[in-house]
Amino acid sequence: MEKLPLGAINPRRWLVLTVVVAAQFMYVVDIFIVNVAIASMRADLHASTAQIESVIALYQIAYASMVITGGRLGDMHGARRLFLIGLIGFTVTSLACGLAPTASALVLARLAQGLTAALMVPQILGTIHTLFPDAARSRAFAIFGIAGGLGGVVGFIAGGWLLALNPYDLGWRTIFIVNGPIGAALVLATLWLMPAERKQERTQLDLVSVLVLFAGLTLFVGPLLFGHEFGWPWWSFVVMGLGAVLLAAFPRLEQSVERRGGSPLIEPALLANGAFVRGLIATFCFFLSNISFYFLITLFMQSAMGLSALDAGTVMVPLTLAFIVATRRAGGVQTDGVGALVKACAVQALGLAGLAVLVTCLDPLSMFALMVPLAIFGYGQGLVMAQLFNTVLGSIAHGRAGSASGVLVTAQQVANAIGVAVVGAVYFGAQAAHSQRVALIAALITLIASVALCAAALAWFRRCQSPAELRAARQ
Repeated sequence: MEKLPLGAINPRRWLVLTVVVAAQFMYVVDIFIVNVAIASMRADLHASTAQIESVIALYQIAYASMVITGGRLGDMHGARRLFLIGLIGFTVTSLACGLAPTASALVLARLAQGLTAALMVPQILGTIHTLFPDAARSRAFAIFGIAGGLGGVVGFIAGGWLLALNPYDLGWRTIFIVNGPIGAALVLATLWLMPAERKQERTQLDLVSVLVLFAGLTLFVGPLLFGHEFGWPWWSFVVMGLGAVLLAAFPRLEQSVERRGGSPLIEPALLANGAFVRGLIATFCFFLSNISFYFLITLFMQSAMGLSALDAGTVMVPLTLAFIVATRRAGGVQTDGVGALVKACAVQALGLAGLAVLVTCLDPLSMFALMVPLAIFGYGQGLVMAQLFNTVLGSIAHGRAGSASGVLVTAQQVANAIGVAVVGAVYFGAQAAHSQRVALIAALITLIASVALCAAALAWFRRCQSPAELRAARQ
């Protein structure tokens, strides 16, 4: 596609948005759909417990550890080029997962899939941020939010249907192979629609920063994902502490790289941006209660209530519809900004509290009774997710959009992992000491606390929203 004049609005930007959001949707579905097929994978490949957990965990670790690097590479070499590389890589590694002959091969393919996703996803946020410099950006991010929310529910439902239909007798392999034709179509659409970037100044990626960040996140997140399996041995906390030390030293390393005239992985100016850092904290707190909530509620519905995977997916339909309505509504709202996000957090907390009340008062608990508080929670979550990234990235200059997006997505992924670990520990601990109902209530209280922290962080972020401060932040 031809290069556009500087500052021109791309006339095909909504088509480009469709392509990148479709890639985001495929990525999110892939996260959730694997959970449905775990039992089939284990039986077919004779996988050990550690191997089957690694299918999920190593993907998350690889993605979280490399996504900032992916965002920085997008800033250096262009979002279109990195998006294409990541999309092609994600498609190829998805096929490698589907064709894996052994459990070890599947684990390695999932590791590679996580790395390629880390190249692709940051370019999606950066592309939206760049293509929509006007009032339409709010609606564009709302569409992005819909894709993220729908992806989780569709992953659960589509996984169940694909396993039930079992086309060509492929079994669990279908959930990966289906990405092949979808990814190929998106590659062709990207080549046709996505604008070519202007020639950018070439800088060299600081490999020491890449290794330190990769090691820090891997050492910190790894024990959170595997600690429960090994009974939380003492060395897991030592490893986490070492990872925390590396992450704490990372900003100083980036300042040192910049002073030497190098190209830091994360520009110190980005880390010095008070508005962005506060928004980053709010993002982290919000996603603590994201995947952990779906993990919690699907676990309770299937283990405590005895619902099938299909019934559990049916219960989630009102939540999904409420989420879509909320994201569409948020996309059309141009006023109240951060204040609207704080109010949306209150709606989320109301849904979680209502669910806790139902679990306390109703016995037996029907699947239809769950739908009301779940819909309330989904509505509040949709209001936040539709505009959270848009709001935080609004304090960032276009030239740093890729790096900032990578940092945000890393915070999202690490928060997801920590949220599952913390909520899981609370749930299983309370279940061992009391019952599954008490366990669910305790976990819901933990999620409410996370939502409250998000609201507090957003209120803190709001203090940076004066026009003068935002102008300074974007320079």
